Amino acid sequence: MKYAYFPGCSVEASAHEYGMSCMAVNKVLGIELVEIPDWNCCGSIDAVHAYNPELSLSLSARNFSIAETMNMDIVTLCSACFFTLSRASKMLHEDPNLKGAVDKIMNDAGLKFTGESKIRHYLDVLINDVGPSKIAEKVKVPLKGLKVAPYYGCLIVRPPQVRSFDDPEHPKSMDKIIEAIGAQSLDYPDKTRCCGASLVLTDESVMLEMTKDVLLSAKAIGADCIVTPCPMCHFNLDAKQADVEDRFDLNIDMPILYFTQLMGLAFGLNPKDLGLGRNVVSLKKILEKLKPPIEVAAKP
Repeated sequence: MKYAYFPGCSVEASAHEYGMSCMAVNKVLGIELVEIPDWNCCGSIDAVHAYNPELSLSLSARNFSIAETMNMDIVTLCSACFFTLSRASKMLHEDPNLKGAVDKIMNDAGLKFTGESKIRHYLDVLINDVGPSKIAEKVKVPLKGLKVAPYYGCLIVRPPQVRSFDDPEHPKSMDKIIEAIGAQSLDYPDKTRCCGASLVLTDESVMLEMTKDVLLSAKAIGADCIVTPCPMCHFNLDAKQADVEDRFDLNIDMPILYFTQLMGLAFGLNPKDLGLGRNVVSLKKILEKLKPPIEVAAKP
């Protein structure tokens, strides 16, 4: 299985452990992600799209154009990138005038958008191309007894008319992977509720309130940890968790992992290769539940 890989800005920086764990898991599952050469930001900043939609769409179109020369579909880890590239593809397919304006920009750069390459989220590839059965076959450390709350967030499942591979209200793809690696997937009402990540710079108080609701919802159902496929959601739930605790005088202590990190643990991979030392909230209480227990080096 071979795909054109669009890392996106977050996975190259704040979510580096997401990319690390993905590549480690890929070696086990036989997935090859070939990085798109000279890729650029997908144009996900809404301010750019609101101010100059042609420029925003051209950023996405340039990535598509390069990937099309590779004759592969595009796969990304980032939910925001997945949404932005999906939106751009839909708009350029459905609006001839807009496509004409973007084509002119692409022509000036010596590129052409044909729309032949599809954009897919990595979770889509795992559940529909690999499948839960093959994932289960690779498990070396069954995560029996571990209660996991899957958090999808907004952009990976909505709006469904843009591009969707799962139910927008009751997604199950990540749940199936959690069950395949031997853990218990918990259902709860906030699994697709927005965590407020887009408000982190404009109204942090609202963001912290929304993040609190998600964290407490998972805690109320007895989750040992939350897993997510979204870098922005992970940042809010993990890095901002201490701010939530301070603001609302709470003790949440909820470990947050990328779902690929959890898969890597089940596959018996080296914690260092999964970037587990980069997580902010301590993972000690869930790693001690594994048989044998796993230790992670302190953060550098």
